[in-house]
Amino acid sequence: MASAIQKIALNASRDIPFNKLVLSQSNVRRVKAGLSIEELARDIERRGLLQSLNVRPVLNDDGTETGSYEVPAGGRRFRALELLVKQKKLARTAPVPCVVREAGSAILAEDDSLAENLQRLALHPLDQFRAFRDMLGKGMSEDEIAAAFFVLPAVVKQRLRLMTVSDKLLEIYEQDGMKLEQLMAFSISDDHARQEQVWEIIAQSHNREPYLIRRMLTETTVRASDRRVRFVGLDVYLATGGAVMRDLFEADDGGWLQDPTLLDRLVLDKLQEVAEQVRAEGWKWVETALSFPWGHTRDFVEIEGTPVALSEEEVVRLTALHSEQETIEAEYAQADEFPEEIDMRLGDIEQAIEALEERPVSFDPADMVRAGVFVSLDSDGTLLAERGFVRPEDVLVARHDAPEGDDDAVVYHSAGDDGDGQGREGAPDTEPEEEDGLKPLSDRLLTELTAWRTLALRDAFAANPHIALTELLHTLVRDVYWQVSGADCLEAYVREISLPVHSPDMPGSLPAHALRQRNEGWKHDLPEDEDALWQWLDGLDDTSRLALLAHCLSFGINALHESSHGPSLARSVRERLARADRLATALTLDLAEAGWQATVENYLGRVTKARILEAVREARGDEAADRIAHLKKADMAQAAERLLEGTGWLPEALRTAHAPERTEREEGAARMTDSPDAVAAE
Repeated sequence: MASAIQKIALNASRDIPFNKLVLSQSNVRRVKAGLSIEELARDIERRGLLQSLNVRPVLNDDGTETGSYEVPAGGRRFRALELLVKQKKLARTAPVPCVVREAGSAILAEDDSLAENLQRLALHPLDQFRAFRDMLGKGMSEDEIAAAFFVLPAVVKQRLRLMTVSDKLLEIYEQDGMKLEQLMAFSISDDHARQEQVWEIIAQSHNREPYLIRRMLTETTVRASDRRVRFVGLDVYLATGGAVMRDLFEADDGGWLQDPTLLDRLVLDKLQEVAEQVRAEGWKWVETALSFPWGHTRDFVEIEGTPVALSEEEVVRLTALHSEQETIEAEYAQADEFPEEIDMRLGDIEQAIEALEERPVSFDPADMVRAGVFVSLDSDGTLLAERGFVRPEDVLVARHDAPEGDDDAVVYHSAGDDGDGQGREGAPDTEPEEEDGLKPLSDRLLTELTAWRTLALRDAFAANPHIALTELLHTLVRDVYWQVSGADCLEAYVREISLPVHSPDMPGSLPAHALRQRNEGWKHDLPEDEDALWQWLDGLDDTSRLALLAHCLSFGINALHESSHGPSLARSVRERLARADRLATALTLDLAEAGWQATVENYLGRVTKARILEAVREARGDEAADRIAHLKKADMAQAAERLLEGTGWLPEALRTAHAPERTEREEGAARMTDSPDAVAAE
């Protein structure tokens, strides 16, 4: 006959006055963590004690009960009740619900204390979200929920943000099919269909990182840090009905704007308003665009304006600012660094001085009636108004100083130029879908890539007077000692090399912005009278002279690939590119640091699938390349653009070789053999 299963007996529970309770030395929790005693006391004050204390009778030396009870499990609750008693919010004799363990139990007090702490299971984030959602639905606000559970309102907002995630994805997460970080990444969008589509895509790959989910969900949006947003203003975009996608779980730099079409319309409308204001100044014409091609003013004649003189008040103000600046710098001349408030004051002074010294320019009305203005956005989102340019047909006196054979026609391909995917002079070269081999890059693409490299090389060259002077001396010594055609007095000249063929992203690039800023700075400093130029140059300090020399020489830098016909021209191009490589190496030029990044438009959509996979393989490894190998070319290019972002990968035409370390003897030998024949052989 089977024996009956022994039934367990639960410990008795009863109310014990608080003054009969003492904290046991057997409580294993010694380190404070999580919710503080003060917060727990406020929670008990609000909703009462939700969990009983675990207690044992205190025995005398002879083993009899004393009427007091020790608390081995529930020490934090005991301390919270003790705090309420001290605050006169709870009576010392108030009954406390307790589960009483019998005296002499075989279960140790430490055993109970440890079990109570270890066998608790933290609430699943999804359960927490559902509880917050239910409380919100029953009338509690987010702030009230946060106050009730002693968390920041941002935590409640984050959990409630999961309401935007598809129920299908919530079920997958609940069944441990995805991680919490992945689920939080999906909350950036409220488009359930797109969320599920993205999950189906990444679920089949090894890369399921949250950043990839966010990128795929925001690929048709515009970052709030975009220059167009800074120009229009996020408030204006929101006021016109635009929606912003925010990420409550990661720093999102302001979020993503979900309506690029609305944003572009607002930008163009504001540019048109500015154009009307500028036209009212008396100009013949005003052209507007988000950005103009690099070198767009080369065919125009620039008229000179006169800086508006400082008023007496402005002169006094400027003098006072300079005086204060000099006083502060003298006072802290021996200090390693300025105190924070002093540093901030110096920054304010510098901005005020710059605002006063950057004078507006006035133009002769007689010149303005035949000249115009280019209005666009600068790379930092500020308005860029280039005034005083005369079209060739409006020039009063014919020009005869243009370099012979200089072709300045602008060839600029952009998807938005003519509405048909073509540039001003034909469509960009593309590779047919079936051509998958590593065929050579087209001349057009090589020219665009090397135009980017030339621009970055100019910026690096102009910022390094030492290298600039070395290059100039190298050119001069070649002319003097190798009997290259001489000249009257000194025929060292710089002819600006035009960059008519380039990708659409180049005019707004970091090197382009730096060169424009540097050029405007020197133009502002030059004397108005050309006759005073030599004396002005002679009076500059050596540092300024070298900086100006480097800037002027940079316009002659030519690292362009050019299609060559005939061995002589081909050799000339090879020699020029070899010297450009040497210069790039000396300057440690890095096109990735200069801002170039592979996109569908500037590279990936212009090469074969094999080259796309080669790029991904070099940057991300074989596994990443294999994941996109089955895609069609257009999809592959889009996927590759996302994979290459932030990797610093560059096509071979844009890479800079590392300079090898040489001994003094090798350096001397190199200088001795650095001849035209040696360069040609190289």
